[in-house]
Amino acid sequence: MTAQPPASAVGRPDAHPAPGGPAGRFPTWGDAGLVSGEAVELDVRVARLGSRVLALLLDAVAQVALAVVFGLLLTALAVRVLPAPLVDGAFYEALGTVFLVLVLVGYPVLSERFCHGRTLGKMAVGLRVVAADGGPVGLRQSLTRALVGVAVEWPGLVLPLFSWVAGVTVMLTDRRGRRLGDLVAGTLVVHTRSAQPWRAAPAIAPPLVGWAVTLDLTRMDDALALAVRQYLTRAHRFAEPSRSRLTQGLWGEVAAVTSPPPPRGTPEPLALAAVLAERNRRGALRLHHSRALTAALWPELAPPPQSAPALATPAPAPSTPTPDEPAPPTPSAVRPAAPGARTGPTPSVGRTPGARA
Repeated sequence: MTAQPPASAVGRPDAHPAPGGPAGRFPTWGDAGLVSGEAVELDVRVARLGSRVLALLLDAVAQVALAVVFGLLLTALAVRVLPAPLVDGAFYEALGTVFLVLVLVGYPVLSERFCHGRTLGKMAVGLRVVAADGGPVGLRQSLTRALVGVAVEWPGLVLPLFSWVAGVTVMLTDRRGRRLGDLVAGTLVVHTRSAQPWRAAPAIAPPLVGWAVTLDLTRMDDALALAVRQYLTRAHRFAEPSRSRLTQGLWGEVAAVTSPPPPRGTPEPLALAAVLAERNRRGALRLHHSRALTAALWPELAPPPQSAPALATPAPAPSTPTPDEPAPPTPSAVRPAAPGARTGPTPSVGRTPGARA
């Protein structure tokens, strides 16, 4: 599963109404409520009714195609292998029952088992079935989901019309968009594809730097900060007047937990950007101080310091011999002395040692 936009206060049931969902509610992101082993909430978006119905339709097409292909193959094989008296109406009824079980139960169970919680329809839409705690779905859970779905959801062999209405009602009212099979099996369907790329959160406006330093952000929780970040990075995708209503509602939540108020006439998007930037700056300072304290108390836990690159020493310039001084011999011209030879100054050419001038 891939990472998605974080949970926001805008998408909470107790938040203000915004466009895009039931009663104008803003579409929720990161609303799966999954927590990793490190007690960190995962940014995962649950699959709602629309995407799940689309995946169901694609799976239905795949199931019909598989049933037709394998039905024709097995019928042709049975006609050739079995005696003619055995291939009668009862045989075809039994064969239809077997195919019904294989298609409606075996297809989703085997697909989720060997495709990591995905069927063909879920692969196309970008969905995956996971356990309620975020772990991989097991065989027992897949079988439970399939049996409950066949009985009371789709195709709903028990009271079809009533079970369809009940299943849709459960999905619309459940906070995580689960159907009856998910509730019984303890599973959840989530999105595996990320949303459109976000824009970077805008930086603080220079006129608001002095005001941002004086902000009291102690009552601003992480969920509200993530909601502000989500809005600032996706505000360009909203159209008016929805964007203005969303901005006003979100700023109302932020203004209720921060002080002092911004300078008169400050646009609400700039005020939100200043609050978020100041909160991020203070968080970075706390992290820096914490790392410095850790390095002072436990030096072995501190990361190794970055060594500065060594300065390149310039090569010495070759000396230029003067007219009165002979040039030094080059390394290639110097040869090792022969064994037993005397070392000393080389006699001049034309003069023999011991001879007089």
